[in-house]
Amino acid sequence: MSFSTNSAKKIPATVVTGFLGAGKTTLIRNLINNAGDKKIALIVNEFGDMGFDGELLSDCGNPNCTEDDVVELKNGCICCTVADDFLPTMEKLIAREPRPDHIVIETSGLALPQPLVQAFSWPSVRASVTVDGVVTVADAMALSEGHYSQDEEAIARQREADDSLDHESPIEELFADQIKCADMIVVSKVDLVDENGLSKVEALLAEQMRDGVKVVPSRNGDLSAAVLLGLDSAAEDDMDSRKAAHDHHHDHDDDHHHDDDHDHDHHHHHHSHDEFSSDVVAPRVFANMDDIKTQVEKTLALPGVLRVKGYVNIEGKSARVVVQAVGRRVETWFDPSMDDKTGLVVIGLTPLDLDGATALLSK
Repeated sequence: MSFSTNSAKKIPATVVTGFLGAGKTTLIRNLINNAGDKKIALIVNEFGDMGFDGELLSDCGNPNCTEDDVVELKNGCICCTVADDFLPTMEKLIAREPRPDHIVIETSGLALPQPLVQAFSWPSVRASVTVDGVVTVADAMALSEGHYSQDEEAIARQREADDSLDHESPIEELFADQIKCADMIVVSKVDLVDENGLSKVEALLAEQMRDGVKVVPSRNGDLSAAVLLGLDSAAEDDMDSRKAAHDHHHDHDDDHHHDDDHDHDHHHHHHSHDEFSSDVVAPRVFANMDDIKTQVEKTLALPGVLRVKGYVNIEGKSARVVVQAVGRRVETWFDPSMDDKTGLVVIGLTPLDLDGATALLSK
């Protein structure tokens, strides 16, 4: 019996998906640090101009995943830029010497996993790379409270801003897509939820996920590479079982010519993100961690603001502070790197209240 072409010689790739604020970047950063001698290449599909997630990952200090191994795709939703961005990037990684031992792809909270997985069937990629697994990060705290994200309204506004989408329940459907496509579900922030809440989360996931999918609890994204890697799912050969609500909007078999010249017709994509914008604010020096959190929380309360992330300084401290904020949750910690570059990316709906954000955050 013969399966896909010599998968043992292919580079395994892991796709990490999940809503904004679920903990994807934290999970990947820990994965890199726990990967031992594996040389990992990262593709980060980030919504924002500053490249915060990519910088945060490349700053991890692991010699097996250097800054040169982190590739950022910032031209929009990865499921809509497959031909222009993703495929050329994959071909460059495949051509590297030495080749990476594993490729990890972090999708943005706006991306759908199914079209990305399907792209691995294209001839220029299929011969050399296979999808080892799709890992979906689900926020236990949000799900236990009856939400899909800690800022479900912000996600809903993101979806509604795209006039070409026609979904009665866009958040539910996007969540279903991410869970349906998963080979493993990482339930983040379980330490913030009681037993009753965790039971609710388990029941919700059981309704959506495919048979045999692993569900793994996580605290601060601290999971072994042995848990996350080596799933050997060859997901690109198993698309039928992963079909979910959005598939009728992303029929790549009909809309693309699968050749090696990237002559792909993508007039049928339905994920224009022109209604979103991001701006980098030069932050002032803050008095302390509480000062940072107070001002960032006020910024998140501004009309249209969805997320704030970046680096800032505190008076009297040599190390800069990492800021990640979405919904009601503002996280801060000292950055161990010696980099002194600062900046805060404010992401939201157009028109973004940049003046208000600047007044709260800037010098």
